[in-house]
Amino acid sequence: MISVEKYEGLTARIALINEEVKQQDVEFYLFIPGELNFSKNVLTEDEFYNTVYSNTRTYFTSQYHLPLVHSRWASRDKLPSDKYRVSLSLYAFQYAISLEKTTHRFFDTLTDVEEKDAVEQLEYITDMAVEILRRLRRYVPTDTGLIRYYNNIDNYLSWLTEQRFLSLIAHMPRSAVFKPIREQLILFCETESQYRIDQKYNSQKAQQDPTRMVNKMRLARRLIEYPVTIRQKEMVLGETLNKIAKGTATGLIMIFVTFAIIRMRSFLGEITLSFVLAMAGIYALREIFKDDLRDVLWRWIRRGRPKWRKMYIDPTSGQRVGTQLEWLDYIPFEKLPADVRHMRKGKLRQRGEYVVRTKMVTHMSTTKFLSGYDMTREVWRIDFRPFTRLMSRGTEGFYSLNEGQVSRESIEKRHQFNLITKQKNDDGSITLQRWKITVNRSKVVDIEEVFS
Repeated sequence: MISVEKYEGLTARIALINEEVKQQDVEFYLFIPGELNFSKNVLTEDEFYNTVYSNTRTYFTSQYHLPLVHSRWASRDKLPSDKYRVSLSLYAFQYAISLEKTTHRFFDTLTDVEEKDAVEQLEYITDMAVEILRRLRRYVPTDTGLIRYYNNIDNYLSWLTEQRFLSLIAHMPRSAVFKPIREQLILFCETESQYRIDQKYNSQKAQQDPTRMVNKMRLARRLIEYPVTIRQKEMVLGETLNKIAKGTATGLIMIFVTFAIIRMRSFLGEITLSFVLAMAGIYALREIFKDDLRDVLWRWIRRGRPKWRKMYIDPTSGQRVGTQLEWLDYIPFEKLPADVRHMRKGKLRQRGEYVVRTKMVTHMSTTKFLSGYDMTREVWRIDFRPFTRLMSRGTEGFYSLNEGQVSRESIEKRHQFNLITKQKNDDGSITLQRWKITVNRSKVVDIEEVFS
């Protein structure tokens, strides 16, 4: 399955799990609201791909303890330094993304569960976090070359856990039912804060400056993700075909020009002022239509062909572990597949929407993966900043009547994008999912999955 969630500011994040299959076929259909007047004149297909989309791929497992399979923590410091760092980074990365997703989902499901069940969920989250951090700290490496790496990760995970738990406390209902778990979380956060002070992980200046601390932790997160992020080398396809299109367009134009010159010479006879003016007009027409003809030929030749190829490289071994072909096209609503049109639904708004189709076909060699891993997690980020320039400024007024008094509220203008994903499963079946993405000029306000 595919998940879509808010990320930072004007960014949404699409996560795909490549599960133990050698090939994966996925398509995105982004429906841009018609009131934004978006078109290919605003962003070309290549500009859209390079500006709106970005992606990363990392090793992934649904079993949080899997990075421990390589060796027990008791003998972890006996591993070579490179394997130790990879193993520790995998453990920290899995914990970080699991903690973030779990705490985000808690508030999404809070209204759907009883308070007693919500408290049990919080207790489970707390116990899991405490246990994972305890396992991490059970064995500290003795090698001076590894202790610094361990300290950086321990420092970050302690800080991240505290931050996520503080966010739970800040948004937790004030009901008395939540009082015991609130006190437990507060005690845990105070303990972690004192632990970092005792370990002298951060300087006094960093502890007193939130901006400095946050930036330091962002660097620590990059340090964790580096060994588990699969490198990708991108290649633009069709350069030879583009040259063929240019040559063909030039050849066709020259055939027309040569034919026109021969006809004019036979009609006008000797070289006269009329002949010179006619030649100038022909060459002017050539310059006008040459680029247009080349673009038409290029679109015709490129139609249906992949536009980019990515090669995936294991960060540790340097071996190529997979490739991915990618397409991106602006497509009219009438030419969408029938199942996608049906999934979009509606009869009026959809006609004015601009549709961007993105397709990825991935081939992975799981036998070359890092030991113990047989799946990857690909994350696509959609940056909505290019669309905010098309959104009108200001607010709209909303009037309401309350006990005989009329009040006016300022309502911000929001725009709703639709995203449909189409995934071809290993058994040949198709899985369709749809999300509504609400965006204003400053952030992604809400993402809601729509179930048929």
